[in-house]
Parts: sequence; C-alpha cells; structure tokens
Amino acid sequence: MTDVWAAALAVGLYMTALFVIAVVRKDNSVADIGWGPGFVGVALLAYFRNPGWTPRRLLVLGMVLAWGLRLAVHIFLRNRNKGEDFRYAAWRAKWGKFFLIRSYLQVFLLQGILLLLICVPVLFVLGDRRGGLGGLAVAGAAVWLFGFFFEAAADLQLARFKRRPENKGRIITTGLWRYSRHPNYFGEAVLWWGIFFVALSVPGGWMAVIGPLTITCLLRFVSGVPILERKYRGRPDFEDYARRTNAFVPWFPKTLS
Repeated sequence: MTDVWAAALAVGLYMTALFVIAVVRKDNSVADIGWGPGFVGVALLAYFRNPGWTPRRLLVLGMVLAWGLRLAVHIFLRNRNKGEDFRYAAWRAKWGKFFLIRSYLQVFLLQGILLLLICVPVLFVLGDRRGGLGGLAVAGAAVWLFGFFFEAAADLQLARFKRRPENKGRIITTGLWRYSRHPNYFGEAVLWWGIFFVALSVPGGWMAVIGPLTITCLLRFVSGVPILERKYRGRPDFEDYARRTNAFVPWFPKTLS
C-alpha cells in the first residue's frame, strides 16, 4: 500500500512539473512526450523501494523501461518543430480563459491518474520479491514482445510514410496499416496485457487486470482511436479505408462489392 501512495505522490509531482513546462512553452504536447517516462519513473521507484532482485522483477522493469523510453523518443522526434498537437490546440481555443486550470486537471492530472491505474500490474510485480519466472511470466513476456514490436513497427512505417513528400495529405494504408487503422495502439494494448500475465504469477495478481483494461479502453474508445479519426471523418479516402479495414484488432481487409 505504501508503494501505491509513494507512486501517487511521485506522479502528482511529475505531472505538475510537466504542466509548468507546458505553460512556459505554450505547448501541451509536453504531456505526450512525458507519458512514457512517467511509467519509467514509477517502475524505478517501485523497484528501488523494495531492494533485491529476482528474474521476474528485472523482467518487468526491463519491459517498462524499453517501452517507455522508446515511446518518448518516438513522440519527441515526431513532434519536433511541429508546434502544439491539433487536439491541444483545439482545446486551447475552446477553453479560453479556463485553459490553464482545465489543462492542469483534464490533461496532466487526469493523465497521472490513468498512468497509475495502468501501472497496477507493474506495482504488483515489483512489490513482490519472491519467486522466479514460471510459465505465466514467460507467456507474458512473449505477449509483451509481440505487442512491443507490433507497436514499434507500426510507428516506424508511419514515420517513413510521412517523410515522403508525395504522401503529404494522404492516409497510410500499407504494411501493418493495411490490417488495422491503428496498429500502433493495438500493439500498445497487447504489451500491457503481457505485463498483466506476468502479474498473474504474483499472489492476488488477478486484481491488476485494471491496468490492461484501462489502457485498452482508453486507446480504443476514449483518447486514441475516436479523437484521431474525428480529424479525418468525412474524407472520401478515409471513409473507404474505414469500410475496408478494422479500427483496432488487425484482420484482413474486407472486400467490398
């Protein structure tokens, strides 16, 4: 329980610091860059508050570090010199004089709460200093590995697509994006289910299901797929793509008559 409160305090301070940076820079996209490192910080805090290593603890710590740092670098490079993300820019105009307080509460502190919920499987594993890997941990590592490389490959394909001048204004429909409109989000959800499977090898670990459920629902129904697709709704090329291609879970494109 003390680990949860320590993590909550650390996340609150971290998100407040990100908010101050965003205010100074006049760019709330800082929240996106800071998302991955926030998980890294919670994992490191939980690990070092419970000295002693086991293969299972090192496995989950390595998973979180690899995912969080890769995501932070990817988003930093993607957003570099491009100004504030369209979502935050729209809220800046919509919220008017209440922008600062709503940004702090609805962007930064809310993200902190979600971060803590998603991190529950990590806290379960890193709070337990007993046991080796076991079958569940090995299975979880395999699921995580699949999700991690699926997300990384989708991000790389999209970045390469956008770098080509002839693709300006076009929608990517090749590679993994042929089978899912959001393969990067799907990969991210999968890797968190992998971490949950590792947590199942810890007593009471089934309660950590709140973590993967939160990130899956968030990406699929709240801040991931819906917000991004709203940007393209009504475009004939996107509507055709949407009719043929699953939104989230990859599958073969539909053949339309």
